[in-house]
Amino acid sequence: MTGTMRPEELMENAVVDTHGRKIGKVGTVYVADDTQQPEWVTVRTGMFGHKESFVPLQGATMDRDGLHVRVTKEKVSEAPQTDGDRHLSEQESAELYRFYDMPAPRGSQENRGGGRTTPQPGKRGTAGESMTRSEERLNVGTERVETGRVRLRKYTVTEEQQVKVPVTHEEVRLEREPITDGDRTGARISDEEQEITLHEERAKVEKETVPVEKVRLAKETVRGEETVSGQVRKERVEMEDDTKRRKNR
Repeated sequence: MTGTMRPEELMENAVVDTHGRKIGKVGTVYVADDTQQPEWVTVRTGMFGHKESFVPLQGATMDRDGLHVRVTKEKVSEAPQTDGDRHLSEQESAELYRFYDMPAPRGSQENRGGGRTTPQPGKRGTAGESMTRSEERLNVGTERVETGRVRLRKYTVTEEQQVKVPVTHEEVRLEREPITDGDRTGARISDEEQEITLHEERAKVEKETVPVEKVRLAKETVRGEETVSGQVRKERVEMEDDTKRRKNR
């Protein structure tokens, strides 16, 4: 262990392995009987922390994110476990150091003879490690998307129109009148001709451009409803109680 750590400073801290991964939380601190220095801690692992695995404090350091130990999370998961507070005998402590391939510290266990490692009284945590349950939810809203474009375009077409126009024309008719006494005087036979000009009306077509109406494009919003659906995931929590299972056997 680097520096001097007090047992109360270690309790309830997160335990982080050599790769920066969280192993669990400190459950119990074990101090050497002769030096009264922390030598081991137990880490609550698993969903509800029923079991506690031993972790050596040799080379451990304390940081803001927890207690950094010199072993891996996988090694701790295979380490010997304990169900509660009890003394570690010299042999048990030596076996733990051998399991972690670590030399026993000077003056401890095999070197001090008959020594034991004792759990620090009154410092055991009572709360299990918590977990956060999450679920997915549908966040429903609307967005404006382009559905198409409408253009207003003017073009020319030619069509045939028939319009009836009243017209007049002049025709010639021969009118005969009886001879009066005045017409008898000076009568003679001779050649004579008379000319008259005839007229008629003809339809005359002229074209002019006149405005008839104004046309423009306008948008209007039509409201409706759409039904949306999607799959969401939820986390469920269930409890496994090894004690009750043993009782039911």
